This record gives sequence, structure tokens and C-alpha cells, in this order.
Amino acid sequence: MTIDPAPAASSSSDAPSTVSQRVLEGPHGPLDVRVYLPNARRGAGIVWVHGGGFASGDLDMPESDWVARQFAEHGIVVVCVEYRLAPIPNEWAARSGSSGRSGVHYPVASDEVEYAFRWASESGLATGEWALGGASAGGNLAAGASLRLVHNERTRPALVALSYPTLHSVQPAPDAALRAALDRNPDADRFGPDAVRAMYENYLGASLSGADIFAVPGTASADDLEGFPPVIMINADVDELRVSGEAFADTLREAGVDVELHTEIGSQHGFLNIPEDPAAAAAIERFAARIVDTMRDSTGVRRERG
Repeated sequence: MTIDPAPAASSSSDAPSTVSQRVLEGPHGPLDVRVYLPNARRGAGIVWVHGGGFASGDLDMPESDWVARQFAEHGIVVVCVEYRLAPIPNEWAARSGSSGRSGVHYPVASDEVEYAFRWASESGLATGEWALGGASAGGNLAAGASLRLVHNERTRPALVALSYPTLHSVQPAPDAALRAALDRNPDADRFGPDAVRAMYENYLGASLSGADIFAVPGTASADDLEGFPPVIMINADVDELRVSGEAFADTLREAGVDVELHTEIGSQHGFLNIPEDPAAAAAIERFAARIVDTMRDSTGVRRERG
């Protein structure tokens, strides 16, 4: 793997970080990443992956850019990944009055997230260890790439940070309390079994029966998850995908993995895309504290929370 030189970064004297675009020689062709370098670094780094149902989203959406800037304000180096997207079928696009778009299928995006993490961990951008994390479908990609790194005995993340992840193509049913909350909030009731199945079939480009654990990490057994890094997971409250996250957390614990699990009360799926939502700021504080606390610099000294 080659480490590409950085282009000139844009910054201002009062900015908490400098931001630069880089193009890596990725596993499926050029791979764009955006690097956020804090002016006061604390040793920690994270590769962060946006969501969007595997088929939408970009580096400018709040779930990517705003989140990265918030982490940088806490002294954390951030690398955001512009992974290749799955297609948007014409029937999906028609609902919003737009047209469909071609795209790629698994394992392209998963390979690219794994590659970006390996690049970051060798880049020297952070003096300490690196976390890998993401939101929604980005959480799936982060978890799947982490699992592949563990199984292939490559450098694994020191921490996996997941926000309202989707981890099951066929997820468990919500309990009565969550079902009632979803019924009271129809706008939040977006991730029922049919919608989730269609999302994964589009991502895979195939039936669900042949999907491996790196594509659908929620299907991994406790034995499969042996050696998985520590996890902090922050779920939305009124969100059927919370069931997927909680089920995965249970299997991680069965495998002996250190899991810190939170639910932002009253929140709905995608709150990191709404910076003014109190749940977004609360989640950033939880994530940043755990990232900084987990990382060690090159001398092995534990970084203090702050």
C-alpha cells in the first residue's frame, strides 16, 4: 500500500482543524477521502463512514462533514471515506421524482472502507491508535470491515464506534414498547422488514441467502466475533434499527467483547444528520470521550478524557 502525499489544505487562523481531500489508489480504483487534522491533536484517530442505505450520501452531508468537524474539535484526527455507492433503482427514484442511477454491489464499498482504515493506520496522521466507525449503513460497513480485519489477522481498530447501525438483513421484530412508539410516530417507522430486505438486496445485488458475515455482520456468531475490538454503540430511540444494534451487541457480549451501549432517548434514526438535534451533540460527546480514552500514543501512555 502506498501513502499518497497530502495536497495543500484549506484552513483559517481560528479553525479547529485543517481539511484536505486526498485520492488513494484504492482496491477498486481511485478512492476519495477527506482528512480533518486538528490544530491541537490528542493522538487519537478515527476513520468515519457516512450512511445512506448503501446507495446515497456523500462527504458533505452532516453525518460525515459535521461529525468529522466535531471530532476534530476534540483533538481527534478524522478520515472520512467516499465509498462507491450501490445503485438507485428507477422504482426507488420515482418516489422522489428523480431518476435512477447505476452503482456497485458488495463487496466494493466494504473493501474500500477496509482499505481506507489500513491506509489511515499507516499514514502517520495520528500518533496513537485508530478507531473505525460509522452511522446507519456506514455502521454496517465499519463493523464488516473490522470483522474482516480481525479474520485476516491485519491491524484491527482499537475501537469500533457505531451510530444507529443496520447489521441484519432480516432483523428481529421490535418489542411491544418500541412497536407502540413507532405507531405513535409514523415518520420514524421507516425500517420495517420489507424496506430493510430491499435495501440489502440492492446492496448485495443478489439474494440474501448467499450473504457472508462481512456483508451482514449481525449474522455473525459469537465464535465469528472472537477477537473483535471494543465497541461503543449509540442507537436512536424510536427506530426499528435499534433492534438490530441491540441484537448485535448481545452477540458481541457473548463473544467476550467490551460493549458500551447507549440509546439517545426521544431520538429518531439519522439524528447525526441534524446538528441542531440535542441527540447529535450528546452522541458526539459520548463518542469523543470514548475514542480519546481508548487511544494510546506511540509511547503507550493512556490519553486522559477531557
